Amino acid sequence: MSNLNRVRLGVNIDHVATLRNARKENFPDPIKASQIVLSAGADTITAHLREDRRHINDNDIKNIINKFSNKLNLEIAGTEEMVEIALKYSPFACCIVPEKREEITTEGGLDVISNFKVLSGIVKRFKDSGIRTSFFLDPDENQLEKSISLGVDCIEFHVGKFCKLLNLKKIDEANDEFNKISNLSDIAFNSGIEVHAGHGLDYETTKKIIEIQSLEEINIGFFLISQSIFVGLEASIKKMVDILRER
Repeated sequence: MSNLNRVRLGVNIDHVATLRNARKENFPDPIKASQIVLSAGADTITAHLREDRRHINDNDIKNIINKFSNKLNLEIAGTEEMVEIALKYSPFACCIVPEKREEITTEGGLDVISNFKVLSGIVKRFKDSGIRTSFFLDPDENQLEKSISLGVDCIEFHVGKFCKLLNLKKIDEANDEFNKISNLSDIAFNSGIEVHAGHGLDYETTKKIIEIQSLEEINIGFFLISQSIFVGLEASIKKMVDILRER
């Protein structure tokens, strides 16, 4: 089993909005950042509309949809408020993520098993509206099997543990985690589900994770936005695109 196409790049622009909101200004503008990101070679824009609106807000989503109607991957919690917003704006894709108000960033994957009934309803509503639906999952076979049974279009695996282990040079543990992600990716791919990966990726960890041939897309935000402080946003994106072309 092999997928020989270049891995697509989705860039999360949340932290452009974080910087803007730190001073309650109207800049830096997530729309301008999105334009640069796409012109530099990224394939999609990811934005997480959190319930507390700590970075991206409703107006940002509206503006991104108006400007880049087929490029937005909207991340939301599986609440009725957020589902209604997704249905209102109808992004190209929507990823359901777990969310806790006290967390700094998304800490783990969605518990599909415990929330099966609610998530089943969300998937149906999104499918009826033509929204590609994905779940953000820890690399766990039981959670994956439940997700497959719901008929989601995509799975995004939380690869933060792998990235941390690799960066700490815990090679054996990193390889174990990598193999688990790889095996589950193949299961998802062979079930007709598109496989994505995200959380904690940088240039070096990306070089390893794209060895998974069933992987079709990665989503990266904090690292690329951080790099842009030193090299510029366009350069940080182009370097990642070049890495993805190496597969």
